[in-house]
Amino acid sequence: MKRFIETIKNIWKIDELREKILLTLGLLLIYRLGSNVVLPGIDPESLGNLQAQAEGGPLGLLNAFTGGAFAKASILALGIMPYISASIVIQLLGMAVPSIQKMQKEGESGRRKINQITRFLTIAITAAQAPGYIANLINQGVGFTTSQSMFWVMAVTVLVAGTIFAMWLGERITDKGIGNGISLLIMVGIIASLPQSIIQEFSSKIDTGGGLVLFIIEIAALLIVILLSVALVQAVRRVPVQYAKRATGGRTFTGNSARQYIPLKVNAAGVMPIIFAQAIMFIPVTVLNFAGADGDGATAFATEFSNIQGFWYNFVFGLLIIIFTYFYTAIQVNTNDMAENLKRNGGFIPGIKPGKSTAEFLDTVLSRITLPGSIFLALLAILPAFAMMANVNTQFAYFFGGTSLLIMVGVVLDTLQQIESYLLNRHYDGLMKSGKLKGRAGSEVSTL
Repeated sequence: MKRFIETIKNIWKIDELREKILLTLGLLLIYRLGSNVVLPGIDPESLGNLQAQAEGGPLGLLNAFTGGAFAKASILALGIMPYISASIVIQLLGMAVPSIQKMQKEGESGRRKINQITRFLTIAITAAQAPGYIANLINQGVGFTTSQSMFWVMAVTVLVAGTIFAMWLGERITDKGIGNGISLLIMVGIIASLPQSIIQEFSSKIDTGGGLVLFIIEIAALLIVILLSVALVQAVRRVPVQYAKRATGGRTFTGNSARQYIPLKVNAAGVMPIIFAQAIMFIPVTVLNFAGADGDGATAFATEFSNIQGFWYNFVFGLLIIIFTYFYTAIQVNTNDMAENLKRNGGFIPGIKPGKSTAEFLDTVLSRITLPGSIFLALLAILPAFAMMANVNTQFAYFFGGTSLLIMVGVVLDTLQQIESYLLNRHYDGLMKSGKLKGRAGSEVSTL
């Protein structure tokens, strides 16, 4: 406790860091306040059906990411998710569109161009999603205090403006505050429901009689899962690299004195495989519902793949995560570029020829470490289903794994890493007694 208090004092002594933290907290507070402002023209008393709809499924995930704004018909109901979708689209297009590939290699100027394209695409995606959200409000029997035609115009305009505002807040946090702004907005939305979920779980266990021990066991299990998630996020395979001769700062280093490592992450794909897999899992059921398919076969299929506690749902879900982990890792990590850069700088992996052989070696190592990483990620994603089977409250069970937990762990590590960098640069002790805090590297999407 004494060391913790001393660390807080050291953080407060650094003027720049203190201002960044206060600015970040202020902008996050504004975002949370906006999440509770209901769209103009809606009767707040008629949102009961919408709350029930957001209890599970894809809408439940969206509601969690927006901190409950979706179920409250808030001006930030769509939150930052259209921006995330736009970022993913741009990232995937970078594989096939030469012009985007060129921008990605242009450094800072290329990054600004890509960010501008992403912003315009975000507006387009929000404008396409807003009418669907409004139509869902009408289908759920939400009451209006104005005519529906007037409400449509106001709601679409406000929802688009709300997403643009959320995007602006995230960018301001990234530029002027501490941490990755977009990721922090999502994390804050997820954490917003944690206190209520814990209170509900505690109350339900106490009401059953003798449930205090079970509640303590659940909290202990949650802490263990968090530790495992931290291990998954930080785990790397270090590949030794040696430079025959290298000049640095007017001095020449040779042999082992110039040895470095290439850190290959066990989970280079982050949470993107889970997001992709969840999207794929909901497509068949959504198509059947819109098509109005009848028959015992279609009904049984829709029922099975809507049951997040069912065997086939979790089996297919886990399999898709493993497949998408390999797919997204191949996008994120280009072993050919790594080998070429290594060769250009005069480096080599001991015992491996430079060039093509190095690329093949790195690809082999990456494939081997990705397998256990993908299996662990799949198990972590389906843990909430096992928690629900153990009679854990549905909302609280979501914190036992999946996208929510990985986002929280990753964002916290990234933010703490930035704070530690400020402390070390000012010759203060870091956040840990020994060693350095390791976060994740990557773009906004990969750090999600």
